[in-house]
Amino acid sequence: MANHSPSDAHAESHGSGLKSYLIGFVMAVVLTVIPFGMVMSGAFPKGVTVIVIAVLAAVQMVVHLIYFLHMDRSAEQRSNVHVGLFSLLIIGIVVVGSLWVMHNLNVNMMH
Repeated sequence: MANHSPSDAHAESHGSGLKSYLIGFVMAVVLTVIPFGMVMSGAFPKGVTVIVIAVLAAVQMVVHLIYFLHMDRSAEQRSNVHVGLFSLLIIGIVVVGSLWVMHNLNVNMMH
């Protein structure tokens, strides 16, 4: 029989947590350096650069949620995922509504 103490379990979980943080950190750095390099080189058209920045920003948000906030599909995290999705919905409504109001104000002021 193996004799495992709670400190052994803590050390194992800490090691896997460190590995997860390092993977997330490296991915975040790569996802930051790519758009930075594109902008600084100026070798790509503006439209392509904007699209790549937007896509990599979305990917980086997912990386942060998974590797740093430890959000996954487990039952313990389900409520956190629901709260996050609801927050995104509210933010989307506020942003789209604000843009709609500002556009209508601009149209009405110009005529």
